This record gives sequence, C-alpha cells and structure tokens, in this order.
Amino acid sequence: MRSLGSDGDLIVDDDLKAKLASDAVSAKVGELNQLILKFVDKVTLGAHTTTQEYIESLKLGGLTEQMIHDVVQVAAYFNYVNRLADALGIELEGA
Repeated sequence: MRSLGSDGDLIVDDDLKAKLASDAVSAKVGELNQLILKFVDKVTLGAHTTTQEYIESLKLGGLTEQMIHDVVQVAAYFNYVNRLADALGIELEGA
C-alpha cells in the first residue's frame, strides 16, 4: 500500500518494499508503473537494444516523452553510482 505522509512524501509499506526489492517486475503497482519498471530493467540490462519502436510502445502505454527521459536519467544515474561504488569497493554506511 502507498499513501502520502503529512509532509507530502510518498509512503510505501514494508510488504510492497520487500516485493519490489525481490521481484519488481511482478509487484502489484499498476500497469503504468509496471511499464516503467520493465523499462528500467531494459535500461539497466540492455539499453543498447532500445529501438524507436520500443519508445513508441512506451508512449502508447501511457508514458510521456518527459517520463521516458526521466526514467532513463534516474536509471542511468543509479547504474553509474552503483558501478562506481562496486569498482572502488565502497561499502554502504551501516552495512
């Protein structure tokens, strides 16, 4: 379950967090969010396979050009930061 806190931040319950962490693609988050999660997987695992036809299918599925841009930017940034940390042997705080 998701809701907004008093400060306007999105609150995601622990069950959904666990499901997203273990199997994001099959988590019950709605069709548009499923499409976004599948796109994030594609950006992460095979960005080079993205075609114009695939981008058009995202638009037909409800994503705007701005949303597509934002998904790519966020996924690419997190991929970059994670690879940088892994390559340098940086450990998470509190880990």
